[in-house]
Amino acid sequence: MDQTRQMAKLRETDLYPPIKAFLEAQGYEVKSEVAGADVMAMRADDPAPVIVEMKTGMNLTLVQQGVARQAVTDWVYLAVPSFRGRKALSGHIALCRRLGLGLMTVRARDGHVDVHCDPGPYAPRASRVRQGRLLREFQRRVGDPNAGGSVGVKLVTAYRQDALRCATFLLRNGPARGAIVAKAVAVPRATSIMRDDHYGWFEKVARGVYALTPAGQAGLNDFPAPPAPLSLRPASSESADP
Repeated sequence: MDQTRQMAKLRETDLYPPIKAFLEAQGYEVKSEVAGADVMAMRADDPAPVIVEMKTGMNLTLVQQGVARQAVTDWVYLAVPSFRGRKALSGHIALCRRLGLGLMTVRARDGHVDVHCDPGPYAPRASRVRQGRLLREFQRRVGDPNAGGSVGVKLVTAYRQDALRCATFLLRNGPARGAIVAKAVAVPRATSIMRDDHYGWFEKVARGVYALTPAGQAGLNDFPAPPAPLSLRPASSESADP
């Protein structure tokens, strides 16, 4: 069952009984619709209230309500019906953690409540690998060949730019060894690009020799010619040595 079907089946008021029972099982006294809060829970040994904001699906309004409730307590949860999709759930959890919110889901068939994260301060864990990949892609890509916000189109990456340079050389000069192509177009990874052939543009015609395929010729028509890499560009009079 996808999230849309669950949203049609569960109303916001259907979420309250299982959430109330879940909190009461942990010793809380639970009341609904208290000063605008969907659910409020108090426990004798804890002066800080727990607030739960409910919606039939994760949306911006729910997030804004949760953030607003943080003005009165640190213990704020968002609650939505359970849904399939690990990627979407992981994204919701990451968002809640960044905002210091908790997230719980209610399963439609039996009212089971899952708490995916508790409220708390956000401490991001930096990924050196991802940062390095991002910086390398930015530095290797020449120019700005893509339109920001593009969806459903093939993007021009630094790798594709290098493949286009190799394909352009083969179109003009015919089959050639990888080392020759690498030197001519200043693409050190030319041999691996043509050998791996991710786009179907190249074919091996002899040991170490590669040729352009019909798909490669089409690729040259589909994408704009990449600017020459910096190492191939002639120095301007301003930057040339005296």
